[in-house]
Amino acid sequence: MMYARSEPAQREPDSSARPPLVRELLLVAGLFLVYKLGRQAANGHVEEAFRNAGHVWSFERAVRLPGEGAVQALLLRGDTLVHAANTYYATVHFPATLLFLLWLYRRRPRHYVWSRRILAVLTGAALALHLLFPLAPPRMLDAAALVDTGQVYGPTVYGDTPATDSMANQFAAMPSLHFGWAAMVAVGLIVATRSRWRWLWLLHPAATLLVIVGTANHYWLDAIVVSALLAVAFAALRPPHTARPRVHHPWPAIPVPSAATALARAGGPR
Repeated sequence: MMYARSEPAQREPDSSARPPLVRELLLVAGLFLVYKLGRQAANGHVEEAFRNAGHVWSFERAVRLPGEGAVQALLLRGDTLVHAANTYYATVHFPATLLFLLWLYRRRPRHYVWSRRILAVLTGAALALHLLFPLAPPRMLDAAALVDTGQVYGPTVYGDTPATDSMANQFAAMPSLHFGWAAMVAVGLIVATRSRWRWLWLLHPAATLLVIVGTANHYWLDAIVVSALLAVAFAALRPPHTARPRVHHPWPAIPVPSAATALARAGGPR
């Protein structure tokens, strides 16, 4: 006899694991404010930032990393493509991370708490590196001979004079939180969901990597270092266990007797 298999119902989020909304809003806003103030405190180390940039550029060439110019050459084949890359760099970073946290808060509270902790640890470690290792991006380095695509093609999120930019610290290239946050968004959604298409979220950090390098805002090493920091955070903070949905059958299972039981019922071997 064939039995119809019923589809498992969608699991409801565990509301008991969801922290208070007001507290979370204040916490996230506070972390963001501390990070912005910290980046501003790290601003102004112009000579050290350019000296470190020369070291990073020389190290990348010594270990034979591909030149950032190869990626930029692909973007510069058309104004539309480079403009799209600049727009992606300027507009996707914060909204994508915010939407990621909001969705997890609503649908996967336990994963939200884990992801928020990972992002906080990653951002704190990045801020410490910004203070200890100011770094001018490749678009400012003469040896790189790269185009500042934001200033030339637009849009840009940075001022014309990096040393006096009051909106952002342009000498905080190491590590790249653009890539680090994008990688966390992808990993967080892959861990928190069960869709067969969830691996496509990896396209977000992949596109982000090409954009930050192609627009000359970051070196390859900036992404490598933030990946190492993210790996340490993952090792220290394990994700919550996601139980697989159970399949329910309309009829109870019929126990199958073992060979010994069957012989005993038949009166033993003959």
